[in-house]
Amino acid sequence: MKNSVELLGYYGSDQIHAQSAWTSTSRDLTEEKVNRIPNLLNMLASEGHHTPFEKSQLHFLVTVDQATHIHLLKHRIGVSINGESARYKELKEDKAYLPKDWEGIDVEGQNFDWLTELKIFTRTSNMLYHKCLEDLTPILGRKRAKESARFFKTMNSQITLDISFNWRSFAYFQGLRNSEHAQVEVRELAQEMLELVKNIEGNPFEHTIKAFKL
Repeated sequence: MKNSVELLGYYGSDQIHAQSAWTSTSRDLTEEKVNRIPNLLNMLASEGHHTPFEKSQLHFLVTVDQATHIHLLKHRIGVSINGESARYKELKEDKAYLPKDWEGIDVEGQNFDWLTELKIFTRTSNMLYHKCLEDLTPILGRKRAKESARFFKTMNSQITLDISFNWRSFAYFQGLRNSEHAQVEVRELAQEMLELVKNIEGNPFEHTIKAFKL
């Protein structure tokens, strides 16, 4: 399976960010102030005045491999993540990510490629996970069996996560993970998240996106 992302919802807009910045003077909007919003947001972003951008919210549902899950958790600022837990339920779907760029790269001395090898390894891993859980349950109890049988799950095992960012944290995530230096899987996820935001009807974050040069 591929990793996937869905935009569940959002709150905020360029105007919300601008009005937050104007709270110290006057939040009232005039036509003249509305016309100033693009320049204001550009100034705030470029000079590091990022607090007003914390007032918006972006809410995603993603299904990702464990390696990408770790990338989402590390170095995060202002990000809320909740996901499937193998401590509380058996992972019955056996979702797994398969890197397509492995296809056609042969295992030396074998007549199959590394993608096929990973598929076989993943099937074996999932079989052992369920068998281990079944055999451990009557002896160790269901809770301990579930939380320890997952040691058989591979790094390409996928889980579904509920993730929310404020705009400041989203911009930080984009700078960190939508980068040529990031692992391919998390970079592709970041790119898809950004495209979903750019394509929100009415483009409510148009000038914020430009201000952060995303």
